[in-house]
Amino acid sequence: MPRERRYPSDLTDAHWTLIEPLLPAPNTRSRPEKHPRRDIVDAILYVVRTGCAWRQLPFDYPPWQTVYWYFVRWEEAKVTEQILVALRRQVRLAEGRSPEPTAGVIDSQSVKGADTVGHDSRGHDANKKINGRKRFIITDTLGLLPVVCVMAASVQDRDGAKTTLLSLYLFTPVRYVFADAGFAGMLVEWTQRVLRTVLHIVRKAPGQVGFAVIERRWVVERSLAWLTNHRRLARDYERHPATAEAMIRWAAIGTMARRLTHGGAATRQQQFVPACPAD
Repeated sequence: MPRERRYPSDLTDAHWTLIEPLLPAPNTRSRPEKHPRRDIVDAILYVVRTGCAWRQLPFDYPPWQTVYWYFVRWEEAKVTEQILVALRRQVRLAEGRSPEPTAGVIDSQSVKGADTVGHDSRGHDANKKINGRKRFIITDTLGLLPVVCVMAASVQDRDGAKTTLLSLYLFTPVRYVFADAGFAGMLVEWTQRVLRTVLHIVRKAPGQVGFAVIERRWVVERSLAWLTNHRRLARDYERHPATAEAMIRWAAIGTMARRLTHGGAATRQQQFVPACPAD
């Protein structure tokens, strides 16, 4: 009997129509799956949205061991990466863009690490005074996520950006990236020489005091804010950085599904939508 949809994080029928075809086909050689896949995905999104532990999933979801088993197996099969690509293309087409981006925006975010984060993958960000991990994300100019890398918070922006930009180079056609001044210096030359990619530093306006929305950079900052609206991402609870990256991808999947079914992103600050090269 289908489970009653009762939580705000549960997929609507429209959301499920988008995601169901992107999941791997069931293994016909094994016994039939006991729990509906929609319930499994709902349970994963519940964990991401509410921040609860796996063991504290409400009882009307499948058993937490089953949900976690699917979470791990789908990550091993790179399912979230494939869903992100498919949904991103659909959103871009709906926005009148080409399916693949050619320009992006990079930024980092340091978050506190919980006790479950091992000492081997955490560090201290002396600038932000945070002990935990640092997320590096690159979005396209619509704020959609192609790449995320999670490292110790002690990793400098220029060093972490190399890994992130390399992933972008290998898996997308993006060859023009906007960044803030934290990524300036030798990284700009390295990116051009090694990756044949332009890293354009967008600086604050001369004499700027206090907060101000900065053209082009606000897109990725908005995306980071969307991510941290998910309580599991308000700090890092994951033992392994790869699991933290998976949680971020699930959050982005939920955001993109809602964007497709609700007709677009937030319209605030639309006057700063950038005219990026060939994007």
